[in-house]
Amino acid sequence: MDFIPFTFIDLIDILLVALFMFGIYRMTRGTNAPYIFTGIIVIYFVWVVVRALNMELLSTILGQVVSVGVIALIILFQPELRSFLQMIGRRRGGFAFINNIFNSRGDNKLALQPIVTACAEMSTTKTGALIVLTQRSDLDDIIENGIKIDAKVSVPLLENIFFKNAPLHDGAAIVMNDRVVAAKCILPVTQSPVPKSYGTRHRAAIGITETSDAIVVVVSEETGGISVAFGGKIERNVAPQNLAQTISKYFVKSEVEKRTK
Repeated sequence: MDFIPFTFIDLIDILLVALFMFGIYRMTRGTNAPYIFTGIIVIYFVWVVVRALNMELLSTILGQVVSVGVIALIILFQPELRSFLQMIGRRRGGFAFINNIFNSRGDNKLALQPIVTACAEMSTTKTGALIVLTQRSDLDDIIENGIKIDAKVSVPLLENIFFKNAPLHDGAAIVMNDRVVAAKCILPVTQSPVPKSYGTRHRAAIGITETSDAIVVVVSEETGGISVAFGGKIERNVAPQNLAQTISKYFVKSEVEKRTK
């Protein structure tokens, strides 16, 4: 009996497949996806056994199911696949210049003063807030699912959006340049393990920053604490006087208005 030699390339191949499967597991953890994948693997295993036993009719039926199943998976997991590809595309590295070409929106002049002041005042009154500061990543799909505003950023505007009884206080406000472009936007919630003390706003802040370069400012409705999320991580209990500096260190554009009167 001839044995197929096991080479170093085979080892790399196995490790890459294992890494890919682990990435899929982390991406789909907390959803029903693992159960669906288990069902698919069972069907595929049965198909292989049926083919080996030369059961033509059942083999043909299962073969069609497997063939159509690839397209069905793409449709079924479209949101997860999109998030996975965005997560790969936003990584800093050898392809960063491609991101700069396709995602560049020009210089972004962000007026931090009204955002910092509004967050400080909402922190005092324990008014929950979720503010997304866009950068290079395209967030048009997030903006489309909210209520479009397109108004210049101001303290009264932000406070009115997140006022507890206001119709727009649920969800996130999206700030692009010096304008609030939309409110009541639904953000993807992270599937990564986070402390149980994190509320929906904090989970959403981490979720959107896992797949984009946005900066998210959160004001807790329970404690009034201010948090800043970027790159899938969140910095808790940021002092109001340090908020502008914390946002600025994550801001990648060439020009930021840092004046905080």
